[in-house]
Amino acid sequence: MNSFYSEEELHCLGLRAYGKDVLISRKASIYGAGGLTIGDHVRIDDFCILSGEIHLHNYIHLAAGTMLFAGDAGITFEDYTTTSSNCRLYAVSDDYSGKTMTNPMIPEEYKALVRGPIILHRHVVIGTGCTLLPGVEVGEGTSVGAMSLINRSLEPWGIYCGIPARKIRERQNDLLRLCEDFEKQAGVQN
Repeated sequence: MNSFYSEEELHCLGLRAYGKDVLISRKASIYGAGGLTIGDHVRIDDFCILSGEIHLHNYIHLAAGTMLFAGDAGITFEDYTTTSSNCRLYAVSDDYSGKTMTNPMIPEEYKALVRGPIILHRHVVIGTGCTLLPGVEVGEGTSVGAMSLINRSLEPWGIYCGIPARKIRERQNDLLRLCEDFEKQAGVQN
């Protein structure tokens, strides 16, 4: 038995839309499949959790244990974006100040949810064990080191790490030439 869903099984999941060469582990958990849009050449590994409005463009990899809690705010992964294992992205979170109650079993009128879309632009790579909080936008080409906390938006083509994540240097963009060649060879349409 293949560890990824077959084409027929993908169709039965009830995804909003999906492209070609989509590999979703049978051990991944998808809640609200109707909110999930998947492009071409996307791989979702074991023990990933996807919940809410999620848009995965093309050539995306979610490594084992990645958790996307998008809610109605949404999470978007643009082309060539990846997370290493055990990353957590929260587009919706409780208010932890103590002014309101918390947890999903409490009616919304007793809570103050913090919401904000998370966007990972093209060529972003997120290292293992990172956490991204509501409203974060990660600029094109940025990489984030392992175990970092991203609580604010990050500029393009930087290398960030830490708690909270801070820019430690510029990231080279030589990969853009490789990407251009790859897209020509693969017949990728922009």
